[in-house]
Amino acid sequence: MPDLPTAAEQALPFGTRKARPRSRWRRLLGWLPALVALPALVAAVFHYGNLEKFVELARTARPEWLLPALAAQVATYFFAAQAWRQVLARAGQPRPFRTLFRLSIAKLYTDQVIPTGGVSGTILVVKALTRRGVPSHVAMAALLVSMVSYYGADVVAAVACLALLWLHHDADGPILALVSVFVLIEVAIPTVVLWVKSHANFDNLPAWIDRLPGVEDLVDAIAEAPDDLIRDPVLVAGTFACQFVIILLDSLTLWLACQAIGAPVEPWVAFAGFTIGSIVAMIAPSPLGLGTFEAGTTGMLALLGMPLEAALSATILLRGFTFWLPMLPGVWIARRELRRL
Repeated sequence: MPDLPTAAEQALPFGTRKARPRSRWRRLLGWLPALVALPALVAAVFHYGNLEKFVELARTARPEWLLPALAAQVATYFFAAQAWRQVLARAGQPRPFRTLFRLSIAKLYTDQVIPTGGVSGTILVVKALTRRGVPSHVAMAALLVSMVSYYGADVVAAVACLALLWLHHDADGPILALVSVFVLIEVAIPTVVLWVKSHANFDNLPAWIDRLPGVEDLVDAIAEAPDDLIRDPVLVAGTFACQFVIILLDSLTLWLACQAIGAPVEPWVAFAGFTIGSIVAMIAPSPLGLGTFEAGTTGMLALLGMPLEAALSATILLRGFTFWLPMLPGVWIARRELRRL
């Protein structure tokens, strides 16, 4: 497999210069969350769980729930493509839906491989659209609209998750702190980018920004993005709806996975489990999202009363649908796009 962070760097938009190669220690540091979370999760399962229960779950599995789960995941790519389609149509630069659908597979796959809050996959799509003749300022506007709607959907999902946990008396101090940190990060990132957009004269930015590689090209590209797209409430609302539906479909996939292993839960439990897992993966990112998402989702499901063995099994099944199943087309499309940049 290629060095994925380097591939992400190659996808940086509009003339951004290549960063220095990372040292071996920095590469190892990137794996630290996975090296901590994954063994801890395995140790907890074997300490508190029972191997016989895993065998029983496999024996009583109900595969008829797997086809709806697959359909839910295919629908996530449809809504991801629809979000980009709305922006391009509004800008007068429509592109074939089949092209956007393929790019949505690469985007959602890349977002999980390189957990950067949706930035990595979005940059890949922007570069791919630019190569297909979409003007750079329109592509950048699409990036900004997508970013605002993506982070907005994440914040709404996190707050809704916290409200559900509070209503069911499961919102303790650590969860409140976790969600609060996540919301601060999710609000800060688009706020900073939009602030740069409003102060896009490079001379007005702090001096230290001038020393960052490639930032001048990026600021210039942001400055060229048309304000009418970014400030269009109907467009932002439409793309937000698509992003939030994707979160609901991923939560639905987890709920269906629980049904498939014979450990049904209420829909809000699956929503909370998926949301907390995504929050943990965002705050403590690791390559492939390995370990951190599984630990967050499994732990939340277990805290909400699901047997530990069933929680881990459902989480692994979810990851199979969201990550491992689309890996082959995702890798192929992403590598093909990167080679053409």
